[in-house]
Parts: sequence; C-alpha cells; structure tokens
Amino acid sequence: MAARARLDAELVRRGLARSREQARELIDAGKVKVNGTVASKAATNVARDTPVLVTEPDTDDWASRGAHKLLGALEAFEPRGVSVDGKRCLDAGASTGGFTDVLLRRGAREVEAVDVGYGQLVWKLQTDDRVHVHDRTNVRTITADSIGGEVDLIVGDLSFISLRLVLPALAACLAVGGDALPMVKPQFEVGKDRVGSGGVVRDPALRAEVVADVARTARTLGLTTRGVVASPLPGPSGNVEYFLWLRKTDTGSTSSGPADTVEVPPIDDDVWQMILQAVADGPE
Repeated sequence: MAARARLDAELVRRGLARSREQARELIDAGKVKVNGTVASKAATNVARDTPVLVTEPDTDDWASRGAHKLLGALEAFEPRGVSVDGKRCLDAGASTGGFTDVLLRRGAREVEAVDVGYGQLVWKLQTDDRVHVHDRTNVRTITADSIGGEVDLIVGDLSFISLRLVLPALAACLAVGGDALPMVKPQFEVGKDRVGSGGVVRDPALRAEVVADVARTARTLGLTTRGVVASPLPGPSGNVEYFLWLRKTDTGSTSSGPADTVEVPPIDDDVWQMILQAVADGPE
C-alpha cells in the first residue's frame, strides 16, 4: 500500500507549493485537483502516486500571502517616516516568513524571526544569513538579551492571543526611537462572548474600540501611536485587521505585571480620529 500524507504536505513535497501555508491557500482558492476533482480540505490524505494538479499555479514569489499585509502598511507609513533599510528587525509570529521576506527585500540588516511553532519558515529564509530563527519561542517570554539586543523595528502577525498581553515584551525589545507595526486582530481582542457568528467581528464600532484599547496599552509602555491603517487583506473568515504604527518615545511603565494591571490613560483625540478613519476607510 502506497504511503499517504496530508494534501498540503504532499503539495510541498512535490514542489507544487513553497510551504504548507501556501498549499492551504491554493486549496482554499479551489486551485488544487485530486484525481480530477477540486480538493476542499488541506487535511485530505492522499497517496504519493495519486494524481494531484495545481490548476492555476501561484506566480507570487513572496514567502506567503501575508507579505501583502505588511506591504500595505509600509505603503501607508513609509512616506510618513517608517524605514526598514539598514534596520535590525523583529518579526513576532514569523510563521512561514511573509513579513520577514518583505523586511529583507526592503533592506533590513537582519531579522530576528520568532514563532511558537517549529520549522515553518520557508527554506530560502531559514538559510539566509540575515535571518536568526527562534522557533518554539513564545513571544511573551522574549527579552532583548534573548534575541541578541534591542531592535530598531518590530512587525507582528500574532493569532489566538490579545496583543495587549504581548506588547510589554515587544516594547522591552525595542530601542527608544524605534518603530513597531503590530497587527491588531479584533477577533482575538474582544473576548469570545462578543465575537459574531463564524468568529467574525462585524461591528465597526467594536473594531474601533479594541484598536483604541491596544493603543492605550501601548501608551503605558512608552509607545506613541503615529498612524493606523486597515490591512489590505482580510484575516480568517473575512475579519478586518489593522496595523498600528507605534514609536517608542520613552521606557514607559516599569511594572513587571501584565498590561491590564497598569493604569491605562484615556486615548488622545487625534489618535481616536485616526482609528475611526482607518475603520471607515477599511473593508466592510
């Protein structure tokens, strides 16, 4: 009997996809056929001799679709002062490396790629001398010392955790004057009782509220909000997600406790207006 494997893994083995993440994207888009039938599940078991066809090969050479999220944020923020060129960067929640790929092509000097998973980073990035891989690492536990010193720029695409819980560790790794571009995912900020059907946060007012909550927490850590923009690509199930542009202006609170134990100041009106504008301009 022929050996069998998950369809997403088999696509990678056959060289039809660069990573399992890209394989899942191809499957979700209906671009993969197994025995002539369009496949719908990445977990489908297939034999190594089963005919598998990618009907519309992906010509996008980024490490993952997620690269386009960061590209959208940089398009909005680079004209206003964000710079990647020559910077030492941290990619929090690197996964297969979409954000890391963007940083390197934008001239980053080096990237600390941190992820709780193992072996997900695409091979071309794993073998790039400018990339330092920190697998099996919870972002909440990192320190500047553990990643070789403070960084000049942080990007982050984290799931299944509130960004407010991660910001203290990220802020401690960022040099004063440095920038952070974390993604705020409302579906992981509002609490299970406020997420709509299908795990989607549909209420624009609720989205604005949680982005403001993250911005307020950032302020206690010495991170000033300089910009807000909706991600050009939706998250899982169509969730609208947002990038904050934060700049470290001081060291912030010295509390060693969780972010929600620190007194959170009211949000500045100009920041609130930026958030409302980003929600209004973003996808419905």
